[in-house]
Formats: sequence, structure tokens, C-alpha cells
Amino acid sequence: MNRSVLFDSPFLLGFEHTRSLIERAAKAAAESYPPYNVEDRGDGGIRITLAVAGFSPDQLEVSVEDRQLTVAGRREDGAARPEDAFLHRGIAARGFIRSFVLADGMVVEEASLEHGLLHIDLNRPEPEKRVTKVPIRTGIRTGA
Repeated sequence: MNRSVLFDSPFLLGFEHTRSLIERAAKAAAESYPPYNVEDRGDGGIRITLAVAGFSPDQLEVSVEDRQLTVAGRREDGAARPEDAFLHRGIAARGFIRSFVLADGMVVEEASLEHGLLHIDLNRPEPEKRVTKVPIRTGIRTGA
């Protein structure tokens, strides 16, 4: 079944951008490294925690562009010395890019790294409620 069928309804006008957001979110969900948690902190606060053991702050980058939060980890290829002989290497040493699609109004407040965990705190301030009255014209025309 094609997901875009939902947005092809004549009652949903102008939702093309929403369709692209859903497609971006589906693509991001397919990523599996690094593992992460998403925690509801109440009052519109959310914390994303990524397990980034072995990465230093200068090897990590957190950015937001077009409502997409991107976390990237870059490792130099020469990080392991040639004289290191691993009997077992279970800690991933590869770079990564993990993306999250943010709702309108979501703001990244801070990012912190502690004990191999990268915490990214987001907040969604309560939007102002607006009511707009639309004037109604009549079909009666005056003049010629």
C-alpha cells in the first residue's frame, strides 16, 4: 500500500510538506546505529540520548536544518594504532549520521556529553492560540 494515498484526499489540501516529513521520518527510522532513547520530560520537554562511547565532543556535531535534527559522529581512520591487536572488537568505531524530524516549534535547548552518552534537550513552547474572523461578503453588487 502506498503511504501517499492518505494525502491524496481532496479534503487534505496543502499537505505535500507533511508527506515529505513522513517520508524523511521513515528513512530515519531505518537507521540502527548508534542506539538511542527518547524521553518525555513533561511540560513539552524531550530528551534524546544517544550511546556514543568512544567519541569526544570534537568528533560529534549536532545541527538543525529545515526541522531536521542531525547528529553526526566522525572518527579518523587512523584512530586505532597499528600496534593494537584486538582479540575481540565489539565497540563500534565507525562514524554515523542519525536524523530526527522535529515538529513545528521544537527548539533544541542544549547538548551535553557525559559518560559516553550524548544528551540533546528539546522543548516545545506552548503556541499562542489565535482566532481569526473572516468577513463574509454578500453576492449583491451595486452599480451597473
